Amino acid sequence: MSDYDNDYNSYDSGSSSYYSDMDSKPPKKPSNHTGLKVLGVLLCLGLLSAGSIQVYKFMTDVKLEEFDARENTDRHNDEAETKIAEEVGKNVVQHGDDLPSLIQIASRTDAKYLPDIVDEITPSVVGVASTFEYNQSYTSWGWGGFTPETRTQQISGTGTGIILSEDGYVVTNAHVIYDDSEYKCGKAIDVSVLLSDESKHEATIIAYDVETDLAVLKIDESGLTPATFGDSSDLRVGELVIAVGNPLGFDLFGTVTSGIVSALNREISINEKNMTLIQTDAAINSGNSGGPLLNSCGQVIGINSAKMSSSYGSASVEGLGFAIPINEAKVIIDDLINFNYVKGRPQIGIASVDVTEAYSSYLNIPMGVYVRDVAADSAAEQAGVKPGDIIIGIAGETVTTTEELNKVKNRYKAGDEITLTVSRDGEDIELSLTLQEANNQTDEDNPLEKEEPTVGN
Repeated sequence: MSDYDNDYNSYDSGSSSYYSDMDSKPPKKPSNHTGLKVLGVLLCLGLLSAGSIQVYKFMTDVKLEEFDARENTDRHNDEAETKIAEEVGKNVVQHGDDLPSLIQIASRTDAKYLPDIVDEITPSVVGVASTFEYNQSYTSWGWGGFTPETRTQQISGTGTGIILSEDGYVVTNAHVIYDDSEYKCGKAIDVSVLLSDESKHEATIIAYDVETDLAVLKIDESGLTPATFGDSSDLRVGELVIAVGNPLGFDLFGTVTSGIVSALNREISINEKNMTLIQTDAAINSGNSGGPLLNSCGQVIGINSAKMSSSYGSASVEGLGFAIPINEAKVIIDDLINFNYVKGRPQIGIASVDVTEAYSSYLNIPMGVYVRDVAADSAAEQAGVKPGDIIIGIAGETVTTTEELNKVKNRYKAGDEITLTVSRDGEDIELSLTLQEANNQTDEDNPLEKEEPTVGN
């Protein structure tokens, strides 16, 4: 027999012996104390089980209530959020629908629809065509050699006008019917007015004022539709304005453009005239001159006068248009109709030419305003101004050009007394002068012709 087998057999015999011994001992009787203990344990277990069930039930009820409350709160929150989202979405949609346009933002509270404004103003806007004459000098060649000759040429131009009254008064720009450009044509020899119904009418120039660039025409017609005029002092920068006119001629008759007021009381110089104008970015081009600038109520608050050149020095500019404020224009228009000139404008009564620095050095005379001629019975004659005098000062200010002289003079009105300082025969003399009222179409203190100054008797 192997060792492994011996070991295994001896384990079995040992076990058998152990159980045999236990079976051979008599069993013990359970005591009464043990039964009581068992019963107590069972009772305790019963109590614990009942209590646990109650506690569990209580805790479960609390948790269920909390769950129900939280569920109700979450449901209410979800409903509230949904309602808010719907309201926000509705408001966003409504706000988007009601969002004002740029035109609405820039318009007055009593504004009209733009098409209605155009319908109302169209019968009051006219075209103005002018014909000018000028003399052209040239040299011809013949058997006698070169011969200087002069021939008359004609040029034409167009602009826009505004009907003032039912009986045919029309306002436009002075430069539409009076040319003081390089050709120096002066007043037009023929002017006609084209109405919105395309009928053409010959026009008479009632009066014009080159200083304010305004002119009044008259056509023999009745039953016309005058424009409605507003108050330019009510304008605000950023306010909507509409321009109507005939840019580039009558092929584009009645063109309507819109923009805003870019600036008020803008001081600029046009054709050597200092003017205070309304600036706008509404498109104003050649041919728009004399046309209306309207507010959003359809009232004329300006007369279109100029457009800044697309090339200004070294810069390129666009959207710079200018109009004469209607409040200032009304005063001039009334005077032109009633008196054929602008009342109260001061005048000295001289014809003059500037002494430039070159002439001053060459002729050994001071720079200033050389007096070529003195009008009879003028303020200058009454003050003792003589031809050949050189005006070097006015009202205590030094002047070297006619433009500077007029700028100071125009601060005063007819009837004011000022002091002129003149150079005569190498001496400076002060003369007391009472300004007179200018009552003609041209400004004698700023003649169109330019002559070289001469010194003599």
